[in-house]
Amino acid sequence: MGPASSTWLTTRSAAVLAHISSLPGGYGIGNLGPGARRLVDFLGRAGVRYWQICPIGPTGYGDSPYQTFSGHAGNPYFIDLGELVGAGLLTADEVAPLRELPDARVDYGRLYEEFWRVLARAYDRFAASDGDDLEGFGSVSAFRRQNAVWLEPFADFMALKAHFGGRPWTAWPEEFRSWTPELHATLAESVRRDADRHAFYQHLFFGQWERLRRYAASRGVGIIGDVPIFVALDSADTWQNRAVFRLDGHGQPLAVAGVPPDYFSATGQLWGNPLYDWDHLARTGYAWWIDRLRAAFELYDIIRLDHFRGFDTYWEVPAGAPDARGGRWRKGPGLPFFHVVKTALPSARIIAEDLGYIGPDVVALRRAAGLPGMKILQFAYGHDASNVNLPHFYGPESVVYTGTHDNSTTRGWLEKLPGETAGQVADYFQLNGSRSAWPIIRAALATVSRLAVIPIQDLLDLPAETSLNQPGTAQGNWQWRYTDGQLLRLGEEKLATLRHWITLHDRAGDRTPSDYSEPPAAPQAHS
Repeated sequence: MGPASSTWLTTRSAAVLAHISSLPGGYGIGNLGPGARRLVDFLGRAGVRYWQICPIGPTGYGDSPYQTFSGHAGNPYFIDLGELVGAGLLTADEVAPLRELPDARVDYGRLYEEFWRVLARAYDRFAASDGDDLEGFGSVSAFRRQNAVWLEPFADFMALKAHFGGRPWTAWPEEFRSWTPELHATLAESVRRDADRHAFYQHLFFGQWERLRRYAASRGVGIIGDVPIFVALDSADTWQNRAVFRLDGHGQPLAVAGVPPDYFSATGQLWGNPLYDWDHLARTGYAWWIDRLRAAFELYDIIRLDHFRGFDTYWEVPAGAPDARGGRWRKGPGLPFFHVVKTALPSARIIAEDLGYIGPDVVALRRAAGLPGMKILQFAYGHDASNVNLPHFYGPESVVYTGTHDNSTTRGWLEKLPGETAGQVADYFQLNGSRSAWPIIRAALATVSRLAVIPIQDLLDLPAETSLNQPGTAQGNWQWRYTDGQLLRLGEEKLATLRHWITLHDRAGDRTPSDYSEPPAAPQAHS
């Protein structure tokens, strides 16, 4: 019998963090096709048990996966168009402009200009065939029936958004500012056709997603997804479920989400998301949240619950404030919410993103909820007075990261450390003059944290300019991509080392640590 554990995290394993947009792919952005399978192959050969991604929803202005048009829908940009060419829905000439886009970054402006008209052409060809089943994907009508609760409002939302020139739903005519099941029938024929297109795109996305997930599972790789605590104001979620949020009669937020000044920003971060009406949610048994989490677990093996501290206390910023400094702390739903989650989803495996400056109440909530928290090696020095991110303070029921999608790469971090801190870091991690991420990677794998997560940029040992996101900035984020050549070189030069370290530090995911000792197994007698 192994040691008692208050969380689900009972075995040691490793993960790699690489968002879908960062993968190789021939159509301007990473997708669910061959590039994703090549990453899975690498992870499987290395003994990496999990692949972690950022949220996969459809993005809008700013391109952030943490501000999406839906918490249920997939991002059509991630559809592998090569499969549609093979199915005869597109031609090589039609996708040629997308194949000319950069392969080492995402040019969202050009992608937007080219992608949607190409994908619309695929739908129009399919619709003209009067068919219902697309080979490899199954029935479109069955998919729509099975997902109608979220899919029909989302498809209507996207079609209306285009119809009204991209404006947010709060600026639409009053009769369109709330979704009802009867709304679709009242829409103009052109809008209904556009809604049908978006439903078809989701059919393609989830068909490819399910195949990729099965492919990963066959190679021993599970998927860690990401559920943001908040949803965007301009989203089908908010449009369809206005009562869940603190909005006025016109749909405008009464207050918005953010965080106070911190390590990342002197003025805080003004996210602008609508805040929840937690009293309404409690009265309804948190049904909206349970549905959201249940849908996430249909896609992922584990989820990272973003901004966990907001379930204890959240930062409320007055609507219209220029930045987050004028906000105040408000109480979140606390432990009763997690009791409901545990009852509804007893096998849920959740990682609490508990980063930032948090107090004992947040730690107590996480422990009472039975969730592992996060540790960041880049925060080990100079981040806070308690130094809780120093490895010798970690507990086993935690998840260690060298860095996250919001940090500089580890090489970039090492190259920019000020003198005294650089000396402390070099001494602690025995860098011996190196600025490579690999000594830090080994340190993460060697910690007592039962799950260790390494961003793909750190495996590739890349500099700061390859960071995926810089919090508090609106431009230039979510663009970085690696290439097939980089992954190939990583496999040739570092796969054996990574596999050795995973074995050396018992991170294959197949051993439960024990609190007691036993004699070694007796040698087998040879006949």
